[in-house]
Amino acid sequence: MQMTVIQQGLWALLLWPVLTMGNPLDCREDQASFTRCPSISQEKLLDRVIHHAELIYRVSEESCSLFEDMFIPLPMRFQSNQAGYACITKALPIPSSKSEIQQISDKWLLHSVLMLVQSWIEPLVYLQMTLDQYDNAPDMLLNKTKWVSDKLISLEQGVVVLIKKMLDEGTVATTYREQGVFQYDIQPEMLESVIRDYTLLSCFKKDAHKMEAFLKLLKCRQTDTYNCA
Repeated sequence: MQMTVIQQGLWALLLWPVLTMGNPLDCREDQASFTRCPSISQEKLLDRVIHHAELIYRVSEESCSLFEDMFIPLPMRFQSNQAGYACITKALPIPSSKSEIQQISDKWLLHSVLMLVQSWIEPLVYLQMTLDQYDNAPDMLLNKTKWVSDKLISLEQGVVVLIKKMLDEGTVATTYREQGVFQYDIQPEMLESVIRDYTLLSCFKKDAHKMEAFLKLLKCRQTDTYNCA
């Protein structure tokens, strides 16, 4: 299924406010620099990190829907999860059930977000490269993928600064970009490549929602310890 020029134009209009929005993690309105982030309050920094995660999740949803409309017939959408592709973050020690999430500490919430963010930086760069090889991938899909990839790096920086401020950790040296977690095929079959890329987008959308949810839970705990669901 190919997207018409009118459809692409509609997607462009819908996404334009997001793609042109300033970096919500900038510590000054006129300066996109993280070097000044330690000077702002913890509460304000957390708000900006949450806003950043919200935007990333929103655009990931739109990217996944656009990819579906372009490349995934309806019957295949229900079969893709049975194609043998597990989400790349499945092995990470990230809490999944509601009871587990409620019981973990603020420190583990923040480090869970950092794990998820860092685990997706490399795969999203790879996804950009594979989408560039599609014959009929719309520019809007390519632009959104690049936008998310760039903003994920900014989110990583913001979470690291937040960990230093909230947990009083002078350095955050831990990195979760483990070699071999994400495997690359040199020239996969086209159908296999489409299903794999769709799985990547779907898994990232789920993890982006987790990042947003964990950060909002952290925010709630700062103001209402006993009523955070």
